[in-house]
Amino acid sequence: MNFLLRALTWWHDSTLGTALFTSRKGEKVGEDEQGNVYYRERGGDRRWVIYNGEIEATRIPPEWHAWLHGLTDAPPSEKPLPTQTWEKPHHPNLTGTAAAYHPPGSLLSEGSRSRAVGDYEPWTPA
Repeated sequence: MNFLLRALTWWHDSTLGTALFTSRKGEKVGEDEQGNVYYRERGGDRRWVIYNGEIEATRIPPEWHAWLHGLTDAPPSEKPLPTQTWEKPHHPNLTGTAAAYHPPGSLLSEGSRSRAVGDYEPWTPA
């Protein structure tokens, strides 16, 4: 059963085809702090990532994203980009989960919105 899942689905792990292509033609370039492994094709231009865990594009750091899309020639493992003082650590996208942000007044947040006073006029059709 695990073989069929690996052969036919991509959302759990890399597919069997990706694993075969990586073993035959891939050259490991580096790894990021989350354990994602980056490859390039030997003698070619293709670049790809094998995720460590959940396959989520927002888990790729900006410097590796730039390399994957051909914006830089040298991977960050060979020529790291300088970090800026304003850069923050990665936080996962929580949209659609129980931990998602719900602003005050949202139907999904606890509590209630304070009543509008004075400056609010409801729209009425003419």
